[in-house]
Amino acid sequence: MFLLDNPVQNYAWGSRTSLAELLGRPPSALPEAELWIGAHPKAPSRLSDGRSLLEAIGADPLGMLGSDVQARFGAELPFLLKVLAVDAPLSLQAHPNVEQAMRGFAREEAAGIPRDAPMRTYRDPNHKPELLCALTPFEALSGFRPASEAAELFEELGVPDLAAELRACPAPLARVFARIMTLPAAERLSLSSDVLQRCERAACGSSRFGAALGWAARLGLAYPGDAGAVASLLLQHVRLEPLQAVFLEAGRLHAYLSGTGVEIMANSDNVLRGGLTPKHVDVPELLDVLRFDAPPAAAVATHTLDSGEVVYETPAPEFALSRLELVTERPLRMAARGPELLLCVDGQATVEVGARAGAPRALRRGQACFLSASAGAYAVGGTGRVFRATVGAARTA
Repeated sequence: MFLLDNPVQNYAWGSRTSLAELLGRPPSALPEAELWIGAHPKAPSRLSDGRSLLEAIGADPLGMLGSDVQARFGAELPFLLKVLAVDAPLSLQAHPNVEQAMRGFAREEAAGIPRDAPMRTYRDPNHKPELLCALTPFEALSGFRPASEAAELFEELGVPDLAAELRACPAPLARVFARIMTLPAAERLSLSSDVLQRCERAACGSSRFGAALGWAARLGLAYPGDAGAVASLLLQHVRLEPLQAVFLEAGRLHAYLSGTGVEIMANSDNVLRGGLTPKHVDVPELLDVLRFDAPPAAAVATHTLDSGEVVYETPAPEFALSRLELVTERPLRMAARGPELLLCVDGQATVEVGARAGAPRALRRGQACFLSASAGAYAVGGTGRVFRATVGAARTA
């Protein structure tokens, strides 16, 4: 078991208080957006001896990852755990599937674009499925509405030309989204101004689309003239209550709007942005990877094991996320499933690994630890809430 020191990413959309409260320190002078827990090369967690988790895995991949994980994913931890603190909306974005990521990465490598260049789109050859579990009420846009519903929204707003296009066939969502995102500058400004003024007026009414209209108006104020604010009306608005989660597969257009949550993903940094950001935007590539037939956004199903562990059900082979509700001092006995990360988000936990590991180690709120594949079974006690990140089950064809 290795206690971890985890880096914080200071992005403009972050909160000055959320991560500070989790970590038990005063508010930050800068926005703190993401707490990274894992072995991503960009910002790996560090061990108490000063090494990064990335270096420790590289020095002993078999002992840290185990033979099965090493055979499936190579000598790297296949997932990355984060805590997100969203105080302002993130960009309109999607992630590629494996084949798209490999093609895009190879293309940009051949072009000689440095991997850390701001204009780089594919920073690695991996896909990036994600699971976001809310710690506070959390709002997001996730996936496209049915075309008929989007048409009803624009009819209600008084934008009949977009409504008519959405009722046409074939592929109305793809056609309308592409048109909005690729309008010439003058037409884009005109459409944005008209639609978003209508959103401001309608958001205060009794429309069932009120939340989406309100957010579109806010996005338009934050990013004047950005077509992404209008395009956001094509997406489903999602509100998660604490401990509910949403899964984001490849090609699902989404944007996180507000709230704090635990996020787990495949160990990738590939993001294709369409707008609502000062970062690199690549609309043609985004259009190439989007799924317009993604299933409706819905809270992820869970099941509870005999141990009391609550498991979030996802199809991702790289990761699995569960939570432990520690309500008494009686320890929960956990079967070996390493490599894994434990993150305490409430109260305090104690972790005891094996018979010869010495006294139980404490995990305070905001602390995390890594358990190697060679650690074996362990026990978690205390009172509080702990998230457990492990490798997903192998999938068969």
